[in-house]
Amino acid sequence: MGRSRTIRMKIIGLLLVPLVSMVVLWGVITAVTASESLELKRYQTLWTNLRHPAYKLGNELQRERLASVQFLRGDASADRPALAEQRSRGDRAKEEFRKLSGRSRDTSETIRKQVDAVYTQLDRLEAVRGEIDAGLSDRLRTVESYSAIIDSLFDLHRRVGFSGDLPIYEQSRIVIDLGYAKELLTREQALGLAPTTTAERRLFTRLAGNRRFLIDHALGQLDPGLRDVQVSIITSSDYQRMRLMEDQIIAGGTPDGWLKTTESLAKSFQDAQMRASMILQEQAKPVADAVLIRAYVLAGTCLVLVLVSIAFTLRMGNRLSRELANLREAALEVAQERLPEVVAKLRKGEEVEVPELSVKSTTVEIDDVGQAFSTVQQTAVEAAVGQAQLRDGVGHVFRNLARRSQALLHRQRIQLEGMQHRATDPDDLDDLFRLDHLATRMRRHAEGLIILSGATPGRGWSKPVPMLDVARGAAAEVEDYQRVMVEPMPAQRLAGPVVGDVIHLVAELIENATVYSPPHTSVIVRGEVAARGFAFHVEDRGLGMSDDQLAEYNARLASPPEFDLADSERLGLFVVSRLAARHDIRVMLRDSPYGGTTAIVLIPAEHVTAAPDEPEEPTGAPVRPIRVVQGE
Repeated sequence: MGRSRTIRMKIIGLLLVPLVSMVVLWGVITAVTASESLELKRYQTLWTNLRHPAYKLGNELQRERLASVQFLRGDASADRPALAEQRSRGDRAKEEFRKLSGRSRDTSETIRKQVDAVYTQLDRLEAVRGEIDAGLSDRLRTVESYSAIIDSLFDLHRRVGFSGDLPIYEQSRIVIDLGYAKELLTREQALGLAPTTTAERRLFTRLAGNRRFLIDHALGQLDPGLRDVQVSIITSSDYQRMRLMEDQIIAGGTPDGWLKTTESLAKSFQDAQMRASMILQEQAKPVADAVLIRAYVLAGTCLVLVLVSIAFTLRMGNRLSRELANLREAALEVAQERLPEVVAKLRKGEEVEVPELSVKSTTVEIDDVGQAFSTVQQTAVEAAVGQAQLRDGVGHVFRNLARRSQALLHRQRIQLEGMQHRATDPDDLDDLFRLDHLATRMRRHAEGLIILSGATPGRGWSKPVPMLDVARGAAAEVEDYQRVMVEPMPAQRLAGPVVGDVIHLVAELIENATVYSPPHTSVIVRGEVAARGFAFHVEDRGLGMSDDQLAEYNARLASPPEFDLADSERLGLFVVSRLAARHDIRVMLRDSPYGGTTAIVLIPAEHVTAAPDEPEEPTGAPVRPIRVVQGE
């Protein structure tokens, strides 16, 4: 009952995924639509807290710039008290800007960065004033210093003027450009007071050209309601008179009435700009409300659809959960009971019948899933049969190759033995011994193929063999046999039927010890009587293994894994585990006191016999190239 409830919950959860996606999509659409409205409403807030105080601050800085230039020019009308009073008005506008802009710190990162940039420029204001008072700044430098501060304010206008409503944004951008044209006019106003240097006249010319371009470019893009005010200004007599004065100043003259004319035009442009900004602010309100109402309607409609879909999903989920629970029980029965029986029969070579999965369902899709499960089972069984046939074929190939190699190696060793008896030259005899050693190693590798195939090697002894001869025979089958030292051992003997397998097992361990230890070190082989049989110790002085590696290898030795053709680097380990399991021999690896690894081979007592009362000739494999410690 609990499992069925879990399945039902999972099915409902899966069916709710598209519903969740729908809810998320609904939330995104609603959020985007609402954000458009909030963006338009935020436009009004930013006008109050940023743009309007920025305009006021810019106007005061423009007047302070003009007063500073007049002071440096030495006009009697621009005495120090008047300049100090204008600076006070500028400081008040600056503090008001800082206060109101601090309320908008939760705006976007871009606006916050631009506000910080304005703060940085305003911090320079005292230094600019100090240079003027100390006489370290001329008129051109003063104009440029104040202009840099005012430019940061107009950069803020452009950042804040962005709106989600494209028409409002376009008109706002144009109004800001016209405001900047007014800023250029005030720069001309300061420089036009009898410019005396070529640099001043050149800057005046550039400012006049830029202002004219901005005004001409902006008028063609303004809406009629905003454009009419601007057109009335540029078509006025004051503006035309100012254009003529500009041309005179550029030509090197000094026209009368320049300051009065530009003051009047600057005020007209300022009033027109503020009026246009207020109009745009009022236009944003109804647009924002309409967008917000549309967001509410869309959100309500989507919410109704989501609730209907949830009800339908819950009903559908309950039915599917019951049918899928039945399908699950049937699949578990096949996986846990029927298929293991099929695999066990395949390993024994018996014929098998593929279990079928039958599920009663009113849903065509679940019936299709049941058929798909049956097809998967059929494919799995066929793959297992093919794998078993492949293993048998590979084992057969291994046996055939090994048997042929064994026959050839046997004939080769007979010929080598005859040549050894006939040889008289010590060098030739030594070469024949080396060839005999190579043949012995080749025989061990051939036996390894037979073991991998699952068969038993044909090599065996009819009588018990001393343990010392067994150790020597194993050492003789190793490539680097010169490094192997076989210590004296007790006189116990090993039963003949297991001698060949034990020699092969110990030889694999010795070869592994020589491979994974430095060439200048020795590999020690010793034996001792144990309470439950006889133990061989194969000790190397290499780098050893980690605890995880020792645990992994000991687990493989204790429980031989099924042979994997892809795991060719561990064939020796597989052969050792197979031989040990065949005769109930225990093989274990552990750390050596010298830093290397010690392999312990415990042979059960049933394979060990006591030494005879009368000495006999050793019957083990002949071992010529072996080192033996003193006392042997």
